[in-house]
Amino acid sequence: MQKIKERYEGVSPKLRATFWFLVCSVLQKGISTITTPIITRLLSTSEYGQYGVFNSWLAIVQIIVTLDLTAGVYTMGLVKFREEEKVFTSSLQGLNLVLCLTWTVVYLAFHDFWNSLLSLTTVQMLAMLVMVWATAAFTFWMTTQRNQFKYRTLVIATLIVSILKPLVGILFILNSEDKVTANILGLTLVELIGYSGFFVIQMNKGRVFFSRKYWKYALLFNLPLLPHYLAGTILASSDRIMIQHMVGLSEAGIYTLAYSVSMVMSLVKDSLNKTISPHLYQCIRKKDYQSISKVVYPALIIIAIANIILIAFAPEVISIFAPKEYMEAIYVIPPVAMSVYVQFLYLSFAPFEFYFEKRIWTAIGSVSSALLNLLLNYIFIQLCGYQAAGYTTLVCYSINSMLHYYFMRKVCRTYLDDVKPYNLKILLGITGGFFAIGFIYIPTYSYPVIRFILTAVILVIVYLKRAKYLPALKKIIKK
Repeated sequence: MQKIKERYEGVSPKLRATFWFLVCSVLQKGISTITTPIITRLLSTSEYGQYGVFNSWLAIVQIIVTLDLTAGVYTMGLVKFREEEKVFTSSLQGLNLVLCLTWTVVYLAFHDFWNSLLSLTTVQMLAMLVMVWATAAFTFWMTTQRNQFKYRTLVIATLIVSILKPLVGILFILNSEDKVTANILGLTLVELIGYSGFFVIQMNKGRVFFSRKYWKYALLFNLPLLPHYLAGTILASSDRIMIQHMVGLSEAGIYTLAYSVSMVMSLVKDSLNKTISPHLYQCIRKKDYQSISKVVYPALIIIAIANIILIAFAPEVISIFAPKEYMEAIYVIPPVAMSVYVQFLYLSFAPFEFYFEKRIWTAIGSVSSALLNLLLNYIFIQLCGYQAAGYTTLVCYSINSMLHYYFMRKVCRTYLDDVKPYNLKILLGITGGFFAIGFIYIPTYSYPVIRFILTAVILVIVYLKRAKYLPALKKIIKK
């Protein structure tokens, strides 16, 4: 323990902060995941489906209402307006509040229409708008903390809110007949109390509510990107909404559980992306293109292995997370888990577009994939049932990755003398092998012995081939 403490104190403040920021991400997703087995046993499949649909609409509404001001525009602004950071921040907090209040007025004026369109109650809609504002207010503050490598207060705030949200939600569920609304109100209450203070802090520091300069900058920067942000959210969230309308709430609940469990692996994806992404940009800037694949290939293998483990033990995982009524979710996990891998594949191509500011190409890929997802869901959910949504998601994420591979090659031909940072055969080999193993597991879910033997064989092969990927893995960790 003493050696660990000495080593921890010896690392740079930036590296120490990066570690704690990762802890915050794990806390936010991890605690929610840990409490899922309790929630699924308190709510029926229909109620859990209703809650999943609420969260899907929340993700979409959040972007429409706030224009996603907490995303790239704020991070860029903190760099561009470094000398006036506090004023810039308070003015964007003001703009966010105005947008939220404006949409609240619009909702209240036509609440019957919006309730019918979203299949939500007035209480749920008002709670959603409060959550949209509170989450954005906190994200502004969180981004400044990350930008300044201040992690202590952020970790404490994240820990407190992450623990209280499920606890208060469960308490409200146990004391209410409308369990879904009770859970939503519990989460809203915690976020409102826990996050609103950060709005006050930043407004007091900047003391500027309206700034024509900064409001104009934020709106002109983010409005062209809105289709991209919205398309990405629709691609991730529309499945549950369409299943609710086309099949039923119970099926939406089962799908929501499978999606939530599969998205646990996004922790691995996000962690690796945050580690590798700066390295990719540095390699592009230094024209060291050969070093890119040396870290991306092993990262793809790591994500593939992590998701294969989830796919292999899907029946056992679902039995832990939910009662037997949710067991059909096991057949949704493989395609959705594969989608996590494909998302990382896209993140390996996108830096070339971002570095050379080809944002329109990014939007084309995202919007095309989202529209295709809506179309395929409409066709195949009717033909094959709600489980088809998992496969349409995988297809659309795969097409999105292929589009961005094409855009990356276009950038390389135009600006980088047609350099090839990746070997297409290697990418297809890793991806094809991962898909093959993942799909092989699906028919074995009814035969546990065969599934366990298959898993043992795969583990032996991985162990025997360790000499090929372990050195590269060590390089990723070192970087």
